[in-house]
Amino acid sequence: MKAEERWQARFRAPRATLPVWACQAPSRSVYRSNASGAWEVYAWDRAGGSARQATSRPKGTSHGAIDPTGQWIWWFDDTDGDEWGRWMRQPFYGGPDQPVDLAPGFPAGLGLSATGDAVIGMARPGEGFTIQLVRPGEPARTIYEHTEAAAVSAVSLDGSLIAISHSEHGDARHPGLRVLRRNGEVVGDLHDGPGKGVVGLRFAPLSGDRRLLTLHERRGRREPLVWDPETGDQREIWLRDPGEITADWYDDGRSLLVVRGNRGRTYLTRYDLPGGGLFPIETQHGVIDAAAPRPDGSVEYSWSSGAHPPLIRSTSGHVVMNHGGPTSPPSVPVEDVDVEGPGGRIHALVSRPERGSGPFPTVFMLHGGPTAQDDDSFVPQVAAWVDLGFAVVRVNYRGSTGYGSAWRNALHGDVGHIELADVAAVRDTMVDRGVCDPDRLVLSGASWGGYLTLLGLGTQPKMWAAGIATVPIADHVATYEEETEALRSYHRALLGGSPEEQPERYVNSSPITYVDQVEAPLLILAGENDPRCPIGQIEAYVARLAERDHEHRVYRYDAGHGSLVVSERIAQMSAQLDFARKHVSTDV
Repeated sequence: MKAEERWQARFRAPRATLPVWACQAPSRSVYRSNASGAWEVYAWDRAGGSARQATSRPKGTSHGAIDPTGQWIWWFDDTDGDEWGRWMRQPFYGGPDQPVDLAPGFPAGLGLSATGDAVIGMARPGEGFTIQLVRPGEPARTIYEHTEAAAVSAVSLDGSLIAISHSEHGDARHPGLRVLRRNGEVVGDLHDGPGKGVVGLRFAPLSGDRRLLTLHERRGRREPLVWDPETGDQREIWLRDPGEITADWYDDGRSLLVVRGNRGRTYLTRYDLPGGGLFPIETQHGVIDAAAPRPDGSVEYSWSSGAHPPLIRSTSGHVVMNHGGPTSPPSVPVEDVDVEGPGGRIHALVSRPERGSGPFPTVFMLHGGPTAQDDDSFVPQVAAWVDLGFAVVRVNYRGSTGYGSAWRNALHGDVGHIELADVAAVRDTMVDRGVCDPDRLVLSGASWGGYLTLLGLGTQPKMWAAGIATVPIADHVATYEEETEALRSYHRALLGGSPEEQPERYVNSSPITYVDQVEAPLLILAGENDPRCPIGQIEAYVARLAERDHEHRVYRYDAGHGSLVVSERIAQMSAQLDFARKHVSTDV
């Protein structure tokens, strides 16, 4: 297989998310897959062995869910990826889609109960955040509203308790948790104070059970907590092993599946609540994107590694599902690198071409978020660069998840420049070790990573030979004026206020402030309908480049903050590879 066919085959290979089943009808599941050529929602009847495509839209579908009884599939109907729309539902075995009778908006969580109730969060410009109870045969009723960010976290199986995440205290990065009754009455509040968020996961999967599984940050990382909001009882689940943790219930409500992420890999453990026993679950070395216990006690999980394409596996020893079609070619394993940086030890991941010993032309691929991380999962984009002869370095800079609360909270004051200081430290180390050729370095990233790319090209102009920024923030002030309400709340939390309240911080952290210092040729990829990094602020940045005749190219596509269409993803990757070939030599 030729190199181009090889990397494109990784994008075309059918993939699926972990199936999510109805807790009262576990043979009925929904998942999302790209098998049709775009990411769509599928219904799977495990008992009958049949699967059907439930949604079919030109730009794909981002959100899908199933109610606890297995009767209804819910999906979000936006316009060409702009994230503005309304929830729809359809019968599990097919039938006409039924729109939910609510005004359109940006989604802010969905909770479904076994009684037929739905709790729907929405955000709308100028209106803030509302959470509404939708009951069969009744008008929707607002049970919560606020100007600061809020979302539905969970609904109890019988629908009597509703958990919402909120930031009434003004810090969307560290939310509080509130439990309400259907009438909006407050049952309980959980908030641990500044810098310590509380995240609601799921109520116990038993009718009448009030216990809510949450995550807290009381000891410097995310750890599970079981909370009864009516009595106030709390049980912290303390684990000795390092890493950040999330969890889920087993069906009997007596055990938890603990999912621990440490240094870009994932580990599973069963924790028994009555006795506090810990039982490790053996899985392959790599990353588990999602995991859930089945009613028989087995665990299904979505697994991959840097070298091996994703599979849906079960701890009972079999592959859960297979869409058929060509399989994805493998890639190279990932290497771990630790670098001493200005704010502490930085963990980075390196993928090298199989041929040659370096120094290589290298892409520094920066992740989005910033509250996200790079890990040892299979990434077709990374594999494509490696096939072209590039090394790929991914830096979990300060602000990344997976390394504790202090690392994630380190972005304050000098936002953007903090992350780039870590990137520069890793760059210098990789050059010193002979991995990277200092004259053939590409700075690249998407979303927050695209923002850091533009900022890095302007503030570190001598370091980079070329830049590729996908759906970036180019100007924090202009972005704030057009972005979604949730991201405005996040912006205020990250930069200490609105642009009116913190004008110097917004300007200091904006790439457009340094656009005249950019020296490297630049490719920008931008979505026409992007509500997160709007096209207007990118156009203003590009106009500044054009004023000084700086070499640049803009690739615009008809979708939102990324595309769900396989052919479009291939076209974007091809544009990036062609741009790199033009400006960075791959000859040894």
